[in-house]
Amino acid sequence: MTISIAASGASTYTVTVAEGRSRTVHAVTVTESDIQRYAPGSSAERLLEASFEFLLEREPASSILSRFALPVIERYFPEYPQTIRTKLAGGARST
Repeated sequence: MTISIAASGASTYTVTVAEGRSRTVHAVTVTESDIQRYAPGSSAERLLEASFEFLLEREPASSILSRFALPVIERYFPEYPQTIRTKLAGGARST
């Protein structure tokens, strides 16, 4: 599975998830305050990559909303903030 992330405007990113011939595209808003809340010191791209890895461990790419703001994940998965902080606390890396 491949997760590709591209900036597509102010605080908006296009995330493409590809697996074999299957492909989904998602427009996700990530603000600076989202980064500070969930992954201080990380980049928006790294936070998105980790967030999609988190989501894909729980549901198929086709079930992920096509357009959403990053904090929406927490509504569906209350463990998201702690899991992401823990996952990214080992050191932020850029993508």
